[in-house]
Amino acid sequence: MGIESVEAAIRDIKDFPKPGIVFKDITPILQSGELFKIVTDELCSPYEKNVPDYIVAVESRGFIFGSAMAYKLGCGIIPVRKKGKLPYTTYEATYDLEYGTATVEMHVDALKPGDEVILIDDLLATGGTAGAAVRLIEQLDATITSVDFLIELAFLNGRANLAEYPIRSLITVD
Repeated sequence: MGIESVEAAIRDIKDFPKPGIVFKDITPILQSGELFKIVTDELCSPYEKNVPDYIVAVESRGFIFGSAMAYKLGCGIIPVRKKGKLPYTTYEATYDLEYGTATVEMHVDALKPGDEVILIDDLLATGGTAGAAVRLIEQLDATITSVDFLIELAFLNGRANLAEYPIRSLITVD
């Protein structure tokens, strides 16, 4: 089993969360210990010899992969959450989604200047969510080593919003 098995397990849910959207359902991957291990190992493999200080994970499915990565690599994890979900003083960034707008936040003391981080989320679509998370990391002067995704919807050109950073996707949908 390899990444092809992971890709085959992704379900397309048409018209979710609204008409015209095809949602990439990763639940079957999470249900399979073997597939989840493949994804975790693939996400971590480039960083095992140069472990970052933190994995910065975007709510909510980014938390799943970010937590597994942080555990395997032995580093910390920093949450980027929806507005109003973090208890301490935060920075915030607002962005456009393919079906609306949203705001994410990160604690003002989450990172120190020079901390090396990997940003992780499950899906790169338009790049709005990841772009907002990047802006939060930049406010704290941390160094983004890579921006990683399980799935990239290449036809939405989300890479354009993250052009100055290395981007890595395990699965690309053209």
